[in-house]
Amino acid sequence: MVRAGLTPERLTRAGAELADEVGFDQVTVSALARQFDVKVASLYSHLKSSQDLRIRIALFALDELADRVAAALAGRAGRDALAAFANAYRDYAREHPGRYAAARLRLDPATAAASAGVRHAQMTRAILRGYDLTEPDQTHAVRMLGSVFHGYVSLETAGGFSHTAIDSQESWVWVLDSLDALLRNRHARTTPPIT
Repeated sequence: MVRAGLTPERLTRAGAELADEVGFDQVTVSALARQFDVKVASLYSHLKSSQDLRIRIALFALDELADRVAAALAGRAGRDALAAFANAYRDYAREHPGRYAAARLRLDPATAAASAGVRHAQMTRAILRGYDLTEPDQTHAVRMLGSVFHGYVSLETAGGFSHTAIDSQESWVWVLDSLDALLRNRHARTTPPIT
């Protein structure tokens, strides 16, 4: 018998909240069943497995993060767009550590192609259009930005910057300024001189 009020969407949202509380790696159908005070078997009419739940949470987090980034980017260009994108990404990771971890889940190619991950890539490329980068520099820059943002956020949330007197926000601004300068100068170095 299906328990009233339980839907895949409600279970996904509850799983995302649980991920923020206990860590994404601890989210299972069993843990979710305990949250709802139901038997595990009653959730299998809505979810195929713990992996299905994890994928649903990952897709939910990617959508949520893409919406947040899109709202932050509206009407911005250049360094302002770069900072808005980066700050939305960082803020989301700090506010929702379990969901952020879920958004990093490796998805199969078909699922990934239908996910909001595509929107993330499109928004990153939209920012880079403001720097007039062409291929292959644009792809290199997408990878660089993803690596820098993820690396910084991962180190920061793990407490990696707590041992120094310099505030991590000050370093964050320095990183963004450096990325902006690098991207602007990359275009200048790759543009052939006018003869």
